[in-house]
Amino acid sequence: MKLVIFEDDTFSNFYPLSLTRPVFALRCGASSLAEKIEAKVGRKADVLLVRHYLATVTARDSQTVTNSLDSVAGEGALFVNGRVLATDAVKLSLEGPDEAAYCGDTLVYLRASAEALKHTCDPALCGQPSCVEKIVDDLNKIKIDVPLIDYPWNLVDHNPEVLTADFHAAGKVGIEGEMHPSSVIFGDEKLVYIGKGAEIHPFVTIDTHGGPVTIESGTEVHPYTRIEGPCYIGRDSVVLGAKIREGCSFGPVCRIGGEIEESIVHGYSNKYHDGFLGHAYVGEWVNLGAQCTNSDLKNDYSTVEVKVNGKMIDSGSTKVGSIIGDHVKTGIGTLLNTGAVVGTMCLCMSAAGPLPKYIPSFAWFVNGFISKGFGFKKLLETAAIAMGRRKREFTAEDRAVLEHAYELTKDERMVFVKKDRKRMLGK
Repeated sequence: MKLVIFEDDTFSNFYPLSLTRPVFALRCGASSLAEKIEAKVGRKADVLLVRHYLATVTARDSQTVTNSLDSVAGEGALFVNGRVLATDAVKLSLEGPDEAAYCGDTLVYLRASAEALKHTCDPALCGQPSCVEKIVDDLNKIKIDVPLIDYPWNLVDHNPEVLTADFHAAGKVGIEGEMHPSSVIFGDEKLVYIGKGAEIHPFVTIDTHGGPVTIESGTEVHPYTRIEGPCYIGRDSVVLGAKIREGCSFGPVCRIGGEIEESIVHGYSNKYHDGFLGHAYVGEWVNLGAQCTNSDLKNDYSTVEVKVNGKMIDSGSTKVGSIIGDHVKTGIGTLLNTGAVVGTMCLCMSAAGPLPKYIPSFAWFVNGFISKGFGFKKLLETAAIAMGRRKREFTAEDRAVLEHAYELTKDERMVFVKKDRKRMLGK
């Protein structure tokens, strides 16, 4: 029986992060949601079902068949919703009866034999929610209770506990890299893993009283850094005298400095300078300028509202920082509001106060106004330069995803641009 991981129709709840990737590619703890599902089932996904415009890049990055069920029809498959947070308590198995499992109204998984799949979807629908839902019709339906990720801040909320679980699941302990004698592990040394080629410079403190710490291969941790567990630092990153509080995850090739608390930086992003980042999710290829700081707590300690699909949603949490899409650039001294959303490829400059709580994708926020800036072509040129600095090619496939995302967000963006154009002209 094959393993198929699919997106459902809530992907827009995760904009701008999901404009450029499937929801199941988002990170929590030391790995993505998809990787956790694969670990739980005990095999790599055989097929991924995603929105059509993401198919080519998803297949390239995952090295997995995407949006084709040809290999599944003759064997049957376990279809798993990519929003499942596959914790220890979640049961996912290739073995068992044909059934469709729901948590509330959400399809969590369906297990379908080859016979049950004979009514599978039209290939033209692969990657659409109806693709999987069509298979459900003739299956026994059951109710289960599992953790589902509904919004980006859920990933951040779960991050500390998942980091601890991921550390123990990985089973990697000890110092395989180099740790200077003047640096210390403050707490249980069995809760630290330092990968091969990693270098811990003098005067670094790794505090495991709150949980385990993983520092992957090739990472450099510079002097006067304090790292509190639980924490995961991905490969080939650089940590420059940072104060890393509990509950942080950093993907590969990040540059980290300043103070960071309970945040996820997806990968290939820079937060190299002083400034505070708390309860935030930062995408790829982001550069946060010196002294860039976000708020993650309101002055009246009430729950934080976040703009999702054009509406303000109560997060139910008193601690929500920023949600920052891919390729965002912020200028020095930029202040981000509690629960702020900064869209894909935005350029933001300080406005002598906090930025608006929502900036649409592919827009500039300069001198207090939202505009189109120098245009989409210039944004693509900058992306190619930024990726080249990390030895990554900006491919035609990458460009096509951004072009599609640009068109998807065009109408919303122009509403903001036209409104601020009138405001700038005093009309």
